[in-house]
Amino acid sequence: MSYQNYVIAAYTVFVIVLGWDFVAARLQIRRELRNAQRRAAREAPRPVSGELKR
Repeated sequence: MSYQNYVIAAYTVFVIVLGWDFVAARLQIRRELRNAQRRAAREAPRPVSGELKR
């Protein structure tokens, strides 16, 4: 009895899961960096002008 098909299937699933973990981590890092940039922009002091605007 040959286990070749099972071994190929197991390695295929492993590679797919490993690839998904890599992609998901990259997407999460990108999302968190974008959120941090937006938060920093909101919390940054706004420039004060000489007169009040209406």
